[in-house]
Amino acid sequence: TKAPVGHAIPTDLAEVGRRHRGAGSGGNLRAAVFGVNDGLVSNASLIMGVAGATSSVGGDAGVIVLSGVAGLLAGAFSMAAGEYVSVRSQREMFEYQIGLERAELDQYPQEEAAELALIFAHKGMEKAEARALADKLIADPDRALDTLAREELGLNPDELGSPWSAAGFSFLSFSAGAALPLLPFLFTGAGRALPVAIGLTAVALFGVGATLSLFTGRSAGLGGLRMLAIGGAAGVGTYIIGKALGVTVA
Repeated sequence: TKAPVGHAIPTDLAEVGRRHRGAGSGGNLRAAVFGVNDGLVSNASLIMGVAGATSSVGGDAGVIVLSGVAGLLAGAFSMAAGEYVSVRSQREMFEYQIGLERAELDQYPQEEAAELALIFAHKGMEKAEARALADKLIADPDRALDTLAREELGLNPDELGSPWSAAGFSFLSFSAGAALPLLPFLFTGAGRALPVAIGLTAVALFGVGATLSLFTGRSAGLGGLRMLAIGGAAGVGTYIIGKALGVTVA
């Protein structure tokens, strides 16, 4: 039977499933897109709300810039701290599980060998062959632990995640998204900057939504329009609330 067009027949184990490990499983790229989206929507909404309020009380661009910078820093540090705690806790849990497996391997090597043999047999090996392979692995504690972690715990000891890397990545991606609607207010007054900020944010929201289609397999155009609608609704909502609060304060 011929392989489907565009699906080359793999010649090495490392090639198996490689075509499915593109953008959809690129953890860093996916995290960057979501981080940019979070920063963009949250800070654009904040800026829109403050712009609505200051237009009613006679405020200027300085108030909006101050609010936008505060929103950028608060959101970026919050995202980074949350990501650090999340990844750190997950890594510690995985390390604890691997540590328990290491202790069991030291104390009960034959029992662990029997577990490995059962796993291999379940995958289709003959029982005698599975047992022989398990005994061979148990003779090398490091290889045995690596195999047990992967086969029994479903963990890759080499890819437990770096909390500092995750925190830094979240901080930078959120900051990039949050800075975009703020930039126009750094160079001109609120009246002129607001339309430019809205336009930049709209283009960026559509781009983020279209990029997310890489992970979902859906239409880039529909994804972009959906994200534009969601972000637009958030911005309009906060602008209306800010306008109402500004009138009340005035």
